[in-house]
Amino acid sequence: QQATLEQVEPLKDAAGPGKLTIWSSPDPINLIQNFYQKTFESGGWEVLDQPEDQDGGTFIVRRNDLDVTLSIPSGATTGKSTAASSSKPPAVATNSSVTTFDIQYVRDGKDTKAEKPQPSQKPTQAEKPTQAQKPQPSQKPTQAQKPTQAQKPQPSQKPQPSQKPTQPSEVASKPAQVRSGKPEKLTDLDKVPRDLRKYVADLAKLGVLTPDTANPKTNADSQGTQFAPNQTISRRQYARWLMDANNRIYANRPGLQIRLASNTTQPAFQDVPRTDPDFPYIQGLADAGLIPSPLSGDSTAVLFRPNAPLTREKLMLWKVPLDTRKALPKASIEAVKETWGFKDTAEIDPKALRAVLADFRNGDLANIRRVFGYTILFQPKKPVTRAEAAAALWYFGSQGEGQSAKEALFIKPQTSQPSGAPKATPSN
Repeated sequence: QQATLEQVEPLKDAAGPGKLTIWSSPDPINLIQNFYQKTFESGGWEVLDQPEDQDGGTFIVRRNDLDVTLSIPSGATTGKSTAASSSKPPAVATNSSVTTFDIQYVRDGKDTKAEKPQPSQKPTQAEKPTQAQKPQPSQKPTQAQKPTQAQKPQPSQKPQPSQKPTQPSEVASKPAQVRSGKPEKLTDLDKVPRDLRKYVADLAKLGVLTPDTANPKTNADSQGTQFAPNQTISRRQYARWLMDANNRIYANRPGLQIRLASNTTQPAFQDVPRTDPDFPYIQGLADAGLIPSPLSGDSTAVLFRPNAPLTREKLMLWKVPLDTRKALPKASIEAVKETWGFKDTAEIDPKALRAVLADFRNGDLANIRRVFGYTILFQPKKPVTRAEAAAALWYFGSQGEGQSAKEALFIKPQTSQPSGAPKATPSN
């Protein structure tokens, strides 16, 4: 079906020149959402945020100096059919309803028509590239392949990270893939909430934490040294920190370390190929059974959504198994209510309930107590900040059998290998 442009108006309160466009389509929400997700991924856009499910939501993407916000309200349909307002859209499009959605364009710098995305023309043609999905002028290989004497490479012609494919053999060999553990110079640790400051400081000294590179605006004027403690952390970044923190805290206990995946491993997730810079970490966690994937028997977890915000329940689901080092206990809504007393226990994903219950048994060393303090609202879907994620990773283990980042600072590793790196065979 063809999407129809209903309205165009300028954005008055935007950070830069921008406009709002409103569209309508006879297609259901899920088809429109799938179309845009594929368009952004294939078009070299940096996905800063995206919906949690297939029932509408907001995409926030960026490429060069253009920020795009696509909003598909849940149940955003009008028409004759009352079924169109259901929270679950039909599997196929019908002519009895219309889905409305809007796209905001905000540009930080000069206006370049070539960079404006137009993926909304044919939502149902996701499998067939439209004009909007064709490479933009900045991506056309013909310009780079036929340089003239007058065409000296400009900064704008440099391929972006998403435009330059990485060969599988490079994934395990690039130094950037396996960090050395040298502490980063972070200049804004004074902005960390006071109750979390000591945890963040210890992890920073241990070399786990990195500057916030996901948001281009955060480090625009700071030479890339801003930790941005109160910014939301992505699932991708937390996966990397989770492995790094575990392996550095247990640097002298190889049997408790998580192994990086090799570049020959079959990807567990459709959206984390071998060329992804964080493939060794995300795939390594999946191989170890620490995150839900088809490898662990969860046939529905085919997408990792690396750039989506990490939620509180996912933080617990991934972290607690590394504390208990054993199967999580059976859990029910009633059991969690009786222990933690959360009023919103029913909103917690059933998979995460077990981790939340197991965390309670860790007493004062529980992640929830350390990160969120005393609370009777867990807010399982709430995004986690970078400071909160760091606080959760400050300690691994159960009472009497764990180790903290502070203690790890005084322990000499048995090997000089980087965190998570495969052991080299000693030469004779």
